[in-house]
Amino acid sequence: MNLLFVRHGKDSDQHRGGWSQLDLLSEGKREAETLANYLAQHKENYHFTKVITSDLKRAETTAMTLAEKLQLPLEKVRDLRETNNGDLAGMLNSEADQKFPHLYFRSLAMDEHYPNGESPIEFYQRIKTWFELFLKENHNSDETQIVVIHGGVLNIIYHLVNQIEWTNKSDLFHAKHCSISLVNTETFRFEIENQTDFLKEK
Repeated sequence: MNLLFVRHGKDSDQHRGGWSQLDLLSEGKREAETLANYLAQHKENYHFTKVITSDLKRAETTAMTLAEKLQLPLEKVRDLRETNNGDLAGMLNSEADQKFPHLYFRSLAMDEHYPNGESPIEFYQRIKTWFELFLKENHNSDETQIVVIHGGVLNIIYHLVNQIEWTNKSDLFHAKHCSISLVNTETFRFEIENQTDFLKEK
């Protein structure tokens, strides 16, 4: 089985992300449409059967664009959400800096929670549990499933695939908006990493 991981399209960098339910910017929606067209043009290289997505709006909108273009079923998975940043979710950066000065994901201890949110280790365990269970349940499949997620989620999966220890200070994989990264689950390696050249095809 192949997993084609997609980071959602561009969203606001003026707001804190995490569990924000803010939608894509217009630019992000255009990116999603460009990606959908690219995958439709190259679908003979894959055996797409489903689109799986985080249920946060920015991922969901990206996934719906792909599913509609490729005529695939769409499955929403809450466990694929970005880290739960609690009270900061969707807050303007200026407001967050005032109410929660110096509070960022990388500033937390591994077992320290966001206000009304989760800790980095809880975030890691949530993604690790989903990934391991998904692989166990789908290991005999010859299909390619598209998984639309967030940068932080993909960073954890990158560490898991490459068997690298992860902490909230780790940032080895900087996924670009609407990038694609292909994991072959038989060889358990990334065959495509962070590809975005198709976004320039306009």
